[in-house]
Amino acid sequence: MEKIRMLSTLGLMGAMRSLSAAFETATGIHVDADFAPTLALLKRLRAGEAADLVILTREGLDDMIGERRVIAASAADLARSYVGLAVRKGAPHPDIANEAALRKALLAARSVAYSRLGASGVYFAQLIVRMGIADEINARATIVEQGFTAERLVSGEADLAVQQISELKQVGGIEVIGPVPHDLQIPAVFSAGRMVDAKQAEAADRLLRYLASPEVVPVLRQSGLEP
Repeated sequence: MEKIRMLSTLGLMGAMRSLSAAFETATGIHVDADFAPTLALLKRLRAGEAADLVILTREGLDDMIGERRVIAASAADLARSYVGLAVRKGAPHPDIANEAALRKALLAARSVAYSRLGASGVYFAQLIVRMGIADEINARATIVEQGFTAERLVSGEADLAVQQISELKQVGGIEVIGPVPHDLQIPAVFSAGRMVDAKQAEAADRLLRYLASPEVVPVLRQSGLEP
């Protein structure tokens, strides 16, 4: 069976699991996927890791195009993703409808879990600085190196988890409260591109066309992404 090697940001892990299976059934091409935060993937690609296709934040993909690792003409924006908050299943949902409510909810939490390497964590670290509450939040934050922050709700280490909504939805036993107010964030755009030295160029192009097609929209929406 033909195989495509794909490196993808964690934000698309939920959607890609079912989309890869559907693509394999339709084409007979297996997608060998590895998921990690964009910053971790950029590091691996710069260290020479091989892949046929990558899915990164738009900024990350643009960097790879600039470094001539990804073919510019192949780039396709797949989905937008908002950062949201979650609580353990059954816990009360604090009000996060506006900046004042969000500030109150964050300060009331025993611990907030956020990621160090993910786009959501970088954004959240800047947000709490802008809101003037970074010292209080970080003094008792649960910092996740990489992976899903909502797992820290299930383990009881944190009361609130912050991450892309599509990543929060990967974890069972939690409830997504909703997005950080839209006026406080610019959504991340996840984009795909074919590597310059792809071994399976034709198959990678087929997968790219499929991921950018209207038929994948319901799966993206279900996983918490906006096409």
